[in-house]
Amino acid sequence: SPKRTVDHMLQHIASTHPDIDYILWTGDLPPHDVWNQTREENLMVLKQTVEQMTQMFPGIPIFPALGNHEAAPVNSFPPPFIHNDFSIEWLYSVLDIEWRKWLPSSVSRTVRHGAFYSVLVRPGFRIISLNMNYCNNKNWWLLLNSTDPAKELQWFIYELQSAEFSGEKVHVIGHIPPGHSDCLKVWSRNYYEIINRYESTVTAQFFGHTHYDEFELFYDTKDLGRAVNIAFVGPSVTPYADLNPGYRIYYVDGDHEKSTRMVVDHETWIMNLKEANLYDYPIWYKLYSMQSAFKVPSLLPQELDNLVNKMAENQTVFDLYYRFYWKNSPVRPSCDAECKKRLICDLRSGRSHDRKTLCQEIESRIDASTNVGWRAWIYNGFALSVSVIMAIPALTYQIPKFVMGFG
Repeated sequence: SPKRTVDHMLQHIASTHPDIDYILWTGDLPPHDVWNQTREENLMVLKQTVEQMTQMFPGIPIFPALGNHEAAPVNSFPPPFIHNDFSIEWLYSVLDIEWRKWLPSSVSRTVRHGAFYSVLVRPGFRIISLNMNYCNNKNWWLLLNSTDPAKELQWFIYELQSAEFSGEKVHVIGHIPPGHSDCLKVWSRNYYEIINRYESTVTAQFFGHTHYDEFELFYDTKDLGRAVNIAFVGPSVTPYADLNPGYRIYYVDGDHEKSTRMVVDHETWIMNLKEANLYDYPIWYKLYSMQSAFKVPSLLPQELDNLVNKMAENQTVFDLYYRFYWKNSPVRPSCDAECKKRLICDLRSGRSHDRKTLCQEIESRIDASTNVGWRAWIYNGFALSVSVIMAIPALTYQIPKFVMGFG
């Protein structure tokens, strides 16, 4: 994104939402011109952005997570046992210094070790920030150890067990969503099991990376009909690719004795990029509220699972989701039955590279509702073959209230 877009967004947030309690910052600060990046440039972007956020939101806690573009080269995050010239210490040591403008000194050890940390925000409420580059399948350093290279998951279990003993509720933040295809299968499976075990402790998860407006559901591994958790994937300020810039405001069950710390509702705000370019002035507006747009009684996992099932059967509901997924982009592509199956499967996939477990049944329902079962496929394929044969002489081909994600 151009710096002026980021500047205007931050100014808009500060003036429009003066009552925000804290900010979740899900990573990816540097521009995505990956082969032009250097360590020095990325560190400069990090320092300047931290300074800008501190000035724009004085006194408001900010909880950052590391994206995959902060390294140079991109996606290159060596495990802690790699030292000397190839070490990632050049980045993590600066992260420790910069992040501690918002975080306590107690996080220094784990930030310098692996760029992850745990913070008690207030009594009974904890935020855990994970470095999702240790599941990033484009991080070739994981060829050395892809199971738990920084012992991050081992540490994560310890933190969640301590939180359970203390009666704390936990929000997890990170960059790459655990169910995304960019997350390694073995890491994602282990993470999924951890969320299953601590479903009563982890009440929300927040990620970025995709640039789209979406979510991922987690299910009981022993009862796949029971949704147990949600990973919210917030929109990005970057318009890449063919998107409007956006950010997300979350409303969370707040400070009271029996607080669940569950997300009650969320709003997506966007800038109409076409009009901003046309009139040379950006206007930000609320695109939708999750509860009111989809008429769901709550954002509990079971309710969003019901919504996903409704999308599969009701084309109007899916079309609404698809428009929001693209942040109301006027150049979003059309979405056929295969596209619909892929996106709905994404919503059910909190575990990467495991689509058959939870997608086959709902995909067959979509096929039935759109008349694209195997009989229709054979018939349509035969009809197409005949029409092609008949048209050979003239045949031509045309090939056609809280989270901000920076990337």
